[in-house]
Amino acid sequence: MALWRQLLSIGILPFTVTVLVPGWIAGPVSIGWGLDGPLVLIPPLVGTALVATGLTLMARTISLFHRVGKGTLAPWDETRNLVVEGSYRHVRNPMISGVFSILLGEAILLGSFPIFVWLLAFVAGSALYIPLSEEPRLERRFGEPYLLYKHHVPRWIPHRTPWDQLTPKS
Repeated sequence: MALWRQLLSIGILPFTVTVLVPGWIAGPVSIGWGLDGPLVLIPPLVGTALVATGLTLMARTISLFHRVGKGTLAPWDETRNLVVEGSYRHVRNPMISGVFSILLGEAILLGSFPIFVWLLAFVAGSALYIPLSEEPRLERRFGEPYLLYKHHVPRWIPHRTPWDQLTPKS
């Protein structure tokens, strides 16, 4: 049952955002952007690297949600435990950062302006949803531990050094 819950949440949320919508809106594709010679390799290499980075972040965060949080990434099947391990020690929203990376990578790889516009729309929606809905929900569910975490770990721009919850920082 846990596997089914994970697959359902992945299929409805990140798969829709990173595969279905981009596939529907991609428009004309221009792999290599019409560049000449060896420069034609730059967009596919950069795009592929960004997609791979995003997929890695998503896989790691989904694993942490399952293993540590005892839940899924979906708001209707939330984690039971606050997750402050792994990439969550550097930034509060690594899964969303992974989605951003995948979308940017797809836009670059495919030379698709519509996917880039979708990325911007998704970033704007996330910039509203996370502080107005997700964070207040987490504050109510986890209380002081989440507030402490929120105080020390940035929402979007990761810290180079991980937050150590056992060593208070000012």
